[in-house]
Amino acid sequence: MSLKNVKELGTNNYELEMFVDKATFDAAVTKSYKAAAPKITVPGFRKGKAPRAYIEKFYGKSYFHEDALDQIVPELYQEAVKEAKLEPVSRPTVDVKAMDDTGVTLTAVIWTMPVAKVAKYEGLEATKDAVEATDEEIEHEIKHALDSDARMLTVEGAAENGDETTIDFEGFLDGVAFEGGKGEGHKLVLGSNSFIPGFEDALIGHKAGEEFDINVTFPADYGAENLAGKAVVFKIKLHEIKRKELPEFNDDFVKDVSEFDTVDQYKADVKAKILDRKQKAADAKFEEAVLDALIAETKVEVPDCMVDDEVDAQVRDFEYRLQSQGASLDLYCKYTGMTVEQMKENFKEGAARTVKIRLAIKAVVKSQKIKATAKDIEAEYKRIAEGYKIEVEKVKEAVKPEQLTDDITFRKAIDFVVSKAIVK
Repeated sequence: MSLKNVKELGTNNYELEMFVDKATFDAAVTKSYKAAAPKITVPGFRKGKAPRAYIEKFYGKSYFHEDALDQIVPELYQEAVKEAKLEPVSRPTVDVKAMDDTGVTLTAVIWTMPVAKVAKYEGLEATKDAVEATDEEIEHEIKHALDSDARMLTVEGAAENGDETTIDFEGFLDGVAFEGGKGEGHKLVLGSNSFIPGFEDALIGHKAGEEFDINVTFPADYGAENLAGKAVVFKIKLHEIKRKELPEFNDDFVKDVSEFDTVDQYKADVKAKILDRKQKAADAKFEEAVLDALIAETKVEVPDCMVDDEVDAQVRDFEYRLQSQGASLDLYCKYTGMTVEQMKENFKEGAARTVKIRLAIKAVVKSQKIKATAKDIEAEYKRIAEGYKIEVEKVKEAVKPEQLTDDITFRKAIDFVVSKAIVK
């Protein structure tokens, strides 16, 4: 078996001409015959007992050729790619070019890894957001903590916006109760906009124990056609009103809910957490802007198959995330009215960007001679172990070091480019 010729069909597109000698091909045909013969039926013979000559006469001389080529082609192709020193990014399209007394000549058309030309990757300019923690944001975080520790107390007075009410209700259209318009013991927070406009506002000012009617109109675009735009009457019985009582924000509260002793310490920690969260978001946004600048400095022709493969990978990842939430891709498509093909089309632009970034960063890795050190690999093992909450040794048993090197060098190259970027 050997590589006869390499023909460039276009940018990153090659045709490999390969040859299989007759002895190798005949041996594969014989092997195919021996494997298939017991299952073959030929008139005049019991199943599996027909000689090869009769099978080939009845079904055609090429009956075993396809299976024989399936045995030969994978190894032949790998040898040819290695000899041609090419890096395929697509499955080969294999055809038989000729078959004679000397052997079989085949062609394999492939797309290869494009080489990106990056004009500039140091000193790229991008905007970076300044971060601050405002007094309003700090107060919002503190209020959230107070809300989490609040008590719900029954009140005797009139209902106010924000109160939790317990009600019975029944809706009537032209004096007739309509389907789906009845509820008993329903808890409704006023101001939550859970019901149609006007319903919750009409409860404000009433007291527990009262029975009354409220008049509201369903929105014109309401889902049920028989109610859309219609004026209705709801009969209400208000059973209970509860109001949230927030704890006092003082040193005692701080000691109860945190590791701090004073209000000032707690506020300082809240501010630090807000700043940290905002800084991480700003850093991530800056990195994306730098990568966009890197793409602008990069020339590369990306084969469609690479974008298609990335789209497929993103769809699989999306499907996995749906499954982890107890859903499925079929269910998602059903409720959104979107087909998988439409979803793939939506992913294409982002997938093309991802591939271009990957190729540009690959060029940076080569240019800067970036390597994954033993220390880098050990740190990655530790990160994976912490993420999955398992022992490092178990990760090492499952993942070989060489499986980590590409991700490590990719991340190091991005960090290098970002570190050399100029903040506008």
